[in-house]
Amino acid sequence: MITLTDIAAEKVKELIEAEGEIDLALRVAVRPGGCSGYSYEMFFDSETEADDMSEFFGDIRVVSDPMSAQLLEGATLDFKDGLMGSGFAIDNPNAQRTCGCGNSFS
Repeated sequence: MITLTDIAAEKVKELIEAEGEIDLALRVAVRPGGCSGYSYEMFFDSETEADDMSEFFGDIRVVSDPMSAQLLEGATLDFKDGLMGSGFAIDNPNAQRTCGCGNSFS
């Protein structure tokens, strides 16, 4: 499943605290679509399914459905903050091709 960098985990923790619901998990999913075949989806989720994969990074719980977890194996979620903008970025060694926006891969 995907790994969070320390910076990404800290940013996710800040965002969960801002939501005011400490039981939220970060759901990372891969969905069909996007300009390269698959696209990433991330959101806070309060519900999990029995077959979800789950992993903790400090206080942060990350969950993925089994198909997404397989496509995210070895991937890393990072948070970049720079002059050109800030946001989360996924480095996925399973991606053979990515699009220019960085949100889609095949």
